[in-house]
Amino acid sequence: MDYPKGYVYELMDQGGPTDVREGYFREAVDEMMRARVLCAKANACMPDDPSYVGYLEDLFGRKLDDVRILTPFICDFGNRVTFGKGVFINHSAILSASGGIEFEDGVMCAPGVRIATINHDVNERHITYTYGKVTLKKNAWIGMGATICPGVTVGEYAVVAAGAVVTKDVPDYAVVGGVPAKVIKMLDPKEQKE
Repeated sequence: MDYPKGYVYELMDQGGPTDVREGYFREAVDEMMRARVLCAKANACMPDDPSYVGYLEDLFGRKLDDVRILTPFICDFGNRVTFGKGVFINHSAILSASGGIEFEDGVMCAPGVRIATINHDVNERHITYTYGKVTLKKNAWIGMGATICPGVTVGEYAVVAAGAVVTKDVPDYAVVGGVPAKVIKMLDPKEQKE
């Protein structure tokens, strides 16, 4: 059966499922390889060699003059990630981005942040995947080694503590921590600076 270009991404946007045995999945495999190669090239550059940014610009299909990403860095679907202005991603981040990741303006990610947007079906785990877009809203701050699970939205000015595993949406101005992450306290919106 012939599938239109982009069909696999339509399925991902709907949450899946996708089946790796179907012909439409080839487009996803090609993007994963493209992304892996570009990340490997960026990571092979010395940290003080600014040419690594060019590989990341190819990965995301946009200039990164208003976004800073430190290597090493891993992203498997560059075409599924969008950035606002002033985004900072520290080293050792892993973006499993097939379900889509949106970084709004001013988002900060500490070293070792992991964002997942794909999951395996419990019964057909080797062939069937489901998806959930992750949205990090304006000025959200994700702490070192935190994991954001599929389908989660982290609210504006929210803070995710180091090592937290976020399985549910985080309200605006909330500080969350733990496994699974729970609200620890709320920030005063009047005290937050741009």
